[in-house]
Amino acid sequence: MQSNHSRNDRFDRIAPGTTLLRGFFGGILMGLANLVPGVSGGTMLVATGVYGRFVHAVAQCSTFRFRSGPIVMLAIIAAGALATILLGAGAMKDLVLHHRWAMYSLFIGFTLGGVPLLWSMTRPMHTPAVLGMITGIVAMAALALLESVTSGPVTDQSGTVLLVLTGAAAGAAMVLPGLSGSYLLLILGQYITILAAVEALRQGQYELAFSVLIPVAIGVGVGIILISNLVASLLKHARQATLGVLLGLLLGSVFGLWPFRAPAAPRVGDFIRGQLLETQDQVDAINPDHWNVAAYAPSLGMMLAAAGLLAIGYIVSVTIARLGRDEQA
Repeated sequence: MQSNHSRNDRFDRIAPGTTLLRGFFGGILMGLANLVPGVSGGTMLVATGVYGRFVHAVAQCSTFRFRSGPIVMLAIIAAGALATILLGAGAMKDLVLHHRWAMYSLFIGFTLGGVPLLWSMTRPMHTPAVLGMITGIVAMAALALLESVTSGPVTDQSGTVLLVLTGAAAGAAMVLPGLSGSYLLLILGQYITILAAVEALRQGQYELAFSVLIPVAIGVGVGIILISNLVASLLKHARQATLGVLLGLLLGSVFGLWPFRAPAAPRVGDFIRGQLLETQDQVDAINPDHWNVAAYAPSLGMMLAAAGLLAIGYIVSVTIARLGRDEQA
């Protein structure tokens, strides 16, 4: 196995074309993940085998060590993500709303497609890696369970400090595989606040919008920088355990992607995006796009189709990951 010093030196150089292609594809999937609640952008970078380069690049640039390799890799990933968000937001929203089971089946396949690559980097599975993997799986299972039983926000506060902390949590979720930033916003009770601020910005109410969005943006930047530097340091000093945790997060993220759930009509007393519905008028005013989802029993045909879509997603992800063999987290 290569030393950390030689690996970082190689990461500082511009990556081969196949790795840059994987980086662009990882950015595309990261953009899709940011359009789909419950899916982690970090998971998609792991799945395409560029997660190590990503955290190294962020760590390098955040400490003002600007080298060609990290800058190019960040630019490639960002280009894929931004292009996908700008061009695919409307289409992806419709696909997820009207064909949720199909899209989530594909996303499970994309996610699991990263397992062989990360498994090969983690082997041999010594005790630190095994314990790390178990920790990651348990953490993601607990998060999925919490999501299923949580009925409302933890807090209604919207002070500047809380907004910064909310942004930091969302930024960290963008980097850590398996965590969904939008879900954390719901848990912290700030999802509605941030959506309202974005709408205010569109309507030209800049003072109101910036009073919310600027603290959140600061928090996002801090979260990305801190977590990227932390992961880069852990990969350097506790590589086996860290890879084990990442593998566990990747495997455990599937718990939150169960495809056979559909929007359910709200009732008085329900929480929708952190808002308590106290009257029937409030219930009637809720956009169907914002309804909560509930599990249902799929038909045999749907299960077979879902399995096929999962296989397609898995094959695509594995194929992309195998385009180049130089990546090591």
